[in-house]
Amino acid sequence: MESRNQRRLHRKRRTTIKNLGTAKRPRVSIFRSNKIIYVQLIDDEKGLTLVAANSGEIKTKDFNIETAKKTGKLLAEKAVKFNIKEVVFDRSGYRYHGKIKLLAEGMREGKLKF
Repeated sequence: MESRNQRRLHRKRRTTIKNLGTAKRPRVSIFRSNKIIYVQLIDDEKGLTLVAANSGEIKTKDFNIETAKKTGKLLAEKAVKFNIKEVVFDRSGYRYHGKIKLLAEGMREGKLKF
């Protein structure tokens, strides 16, 4: 029997192939642990991380949905500095609800299109 994380990794492999990022439209890669959410913009053609942010950069005690939304806004602010306006959203096999959904909404509020 597969564990929950093994099923997530299987979904991640299946969807990441379809969502390749470029320098003009990088891929948003997400990793979520129990305490921190990590987000990065990746150019898959060159294999480079262009911009990265995590919820640890935001000085809060709890890792809740508000922290996830602030992390999305932080990533969008950093991306705008590098003149990145459009991205490909890769949720890395996580379901699109809760913290992942609010992370995406925070990025949209920061003027990123996907």
